[in-house]
Amino acid sequence: MKKWNELPLDMQVEEVKKYYKILEKHKGGLVAKRIFDVVVAAILLVLLSPVLLILSVLIKLDSKGPVLFRQVRVTAYGKKFRICKFRTMVENAEKIGTQVTTKGDMRVTRMGKLLRGCRLDELPQLFNILTGDMTFVGTRPEVEKYVAHYTNEMKATLLLPAGVTSRASIEYKDEEKLLEDAKNADEVYIHQVLPEKMKYNLKAIEKFSFFEDIKTMFATVAAVIK
Repeated sequence: MKKWNELPLDMQVEEVKKYYKILEKHKGGLVAKRIFDVVVAAILLVLLSPVLLILSVLIKLDSKGPVLFRQVRVTAYGKKFRICKFRTMVENAEKIGTQVTTKGDMRVTRMGKLLRGCRLDELPQLFNILTGDMTFVGTRPEVEKYVAHYTNEMKATLLLPAGVTSRASIEYKDEEKLLEDAKNADEVYIHQVLPEKMKYNLKAIEKFSFFEDIKTMFATVAAVIK
């Protein structure tokens, strides 16, 4: 963890300090979390390399465009990084719609529907974990336009690296359905969905422990299978 006076000025607020003090008491758990991330991500990349190759070929055969989707997101302390995912939408999808996906989104490819349903599109984020920009369990990384709407308390989620999964991800795994009938998906996401997801993310910091992370990972697997 960074020292308090090294945090970005917009994070040096009372609402964030509460969560900062909680994490200060779990420095050992944070070290264990990082070691786990590096070791497990490296092992998975080796074991899953044939799967990654096959999926890459299928994505390329299914639709025009690159295999990987790269987008600027925000992680710990407001750092910007490029998230790595398998492409599940048509090429240049961001130029023809919102940055959140709704149910029945016509931009999603056939292969994309399969990948999203099984969360396989997230596999390339193992590389983001190795670089330290992400972790297995933590607040999902948002694009800058949504981070700009964070309240002071929400900024506490930036004390830790962005995550591949979280309790919020499990509870809102059908997020696309919530935005299905929205006239303005961005507005609904910013003012209704995001605040509710953040309640789970902030609660996770309050209850932080390495073993809670492991429980969340198992819960994610169960949710995907279900």
